[in-house]
Amino acid sequence: MPLEQCWQTRLCYLLWCVWAQPICTVTSFINEPTMFSQQPQDLVVVAGQPVTLPCTIPGYHGVVLWIKDGLALGVGRDLSGYPRYTVIGDHGSGEHHLRIQRVELMDDAVFECQAVQAAMRSRPARLTVLVPPEDPVISGGPVVSLRAGDPLNLTCHADNAKPAASIIWIRNGEVLNGAMYSKTLLRDGRRESTVSTLYLSPSNIETGQQIICKASNKAVPNGKETSVTIDIQHLPLVNLSVEPQPVLEGHPVKFHCSAKANPPVTLYRWAKGGSIIKEVSGDTYEVIVDHSFFIEPVSCEVTNPLGSTNISRNVDVYFGPRMAAEPQSLQVDLGSDAVFNCAWTGNPSLTIVWMKRGSGVVLSNENLLTLKSVRQEDAGKYVCRAVVPRVGAGEKEVSLTVNGPPTISSTQTQQALHGEKGQIKCFIRSTPPPDRIAWSWKETVLESGTSGRYTVETVNTEEGVISTLTMSNIVPADFQTIYNCTAWNSFGSDTEIIRLKEQGGSQGSTGSTFLFFKSRDCGFPRCCKHVQKHTNAITLKRMHTTLVVYSMKTNALSEMLLLA
Repeated sequence: MPLEQCWQTRLCYLLWCVWAQPICTVTSFINEPTMFSQQPQDLVVVAGQPVTLPCTIPGYHGVVLWIKDGLALGVGRDLSGYPRYTVIGDHGSGEHHLRIQRVELMDDAVFECQAVQAAMRSRPARLTVLVPPEDPVISGGPVVSLRAGDPLNLTCHADNAKPAASIIWIRNGEVLNGAMYSKTLLRDGRRESTVSTLYLSPSNIETGQQIICKASNKAVPNGKETSVTIDIQHLPLVNLSVEPQPVLEGHPVKFHCSAKANPPVTLYRWAKGGSIIKEVSGDTYEVIVDHSFFIEPVSCEVTNPLGSTNISRNVDVYFGPRMAAEPQSLQVDLGSDAVFNCAWTGNPSLTIVWMKRGSGVVLSNENLLTLKSVRQEDAGKYVCRAVVPRVGAGEKEVSLTVNGPPTISSTQTQQALHGEKGQIKCFIRSTPPPDRIAWSWKETVLESGTSGRYTVETVNTEEGVISTLTMSNIVPADFQTIYNCTAWNSFGSDTEIIRLKEQGGSQGSTGSTFLFFKSRDCGFPRCCKHVQKHTNAITLKRMHTTLVVYSMKTNALSEMLLLA
């Protein structure tokens, strides 16, 4: 581009003089037509907010200037003279957006984006800055005193706003009419101050009334407000303070009842939960608080010759969980719903957690725990626990008993040594308890006692019933026989088929241990492994939720929680 054309703009001339570089002769960037894809637009913004003026020139790689009211802000992206101004965007894509942080009144101007070497300028964009009024002030507030029968003149001013603030007066939610209104332009020629005066006749005012002055403009359409209270001779105006708050149960607090009254106060009277506190007669009441102060307010009644004013406060007492509704243990039939109700009070707000004993799963965070269509594996102990953060915790345990048919758990193949005494076992859970347990094989059925080489024994445990079929002098035919363990109760029956397998290894073992597990997936305990105990250690290759161990040597059943 010829130098004479470049000098047609003051900005190019400025660059030439300051940097003394032939920037006007750079032509590599104008091989293709250049135009704005984004230009700044007129914007209205509230002082203190950020704003971005867009400018995008695809394919242009020359110098871009931002102009404010005809003056350049800087060269390219260097706006070091304006700390709140930043040029942002992808330079390679031709983005040269002007970002203004915390807009001020001085930013109220016309802005242009100019591509110097391309001799292009954007449309001028007017940035209009709105300034909210300062907080309105009522002269003589916040309490305006006057004698009964005197008229009331209130003056409210809202200063330094752009545009000028509008002022309205409000009493009891209604706008008061008849106010005088004036405004003054400030020296900067942009901001204005507004003054409004309200006159009320004696018949139109009452003691204790609150009158609000509300100022608004486009910058704060919801407005700012302040108020005054009219102080004529009146009933006592009372404030009741409690210190300290919050406070832990069992600690002292001090109530102070301060009152303003015309005529003066003649009597203080204290009460708690509606009951008079006879031993206190002054404006101060000190006491050790308990949880009842949280729900039973303390009141102070102040009297003067015109009457009495009563004010009350609850104390923010922190106390641990206290049971309001105690849950009850339940016994329900299989498939029915079980509903537990557990209610606590506490402060601060407490958290309720329902869990099954031995499980880390949270079942409910409400007062009610509802178990739909219960299954037999739902039976057990349930805990309702309440926690008040940083104060304390409490819990209540209940039992759920599920009535249903028996459930038999056993390994389907158990082991014995040829020529030795052998045993096969089945583990029965049943609520109600089983009415009958029977072993059957071939043509034989045996419920208890001894028949030939066979003996049936039943052991009751807290977890259930273990029925054992003992065979003396194991013969080869025993390994070919199918054994059935069957249990009945009033809800039904269950049967487990067991086979006996010949066991190899050394003789003279000291005892056997049977392992059963309970899993939420299968729902009922299953015998997971039969281990002949030749060493002091038993290794399980698979871990389950709950492991039930039965020892033939000690004839004992134990249960432990395993983490898979």
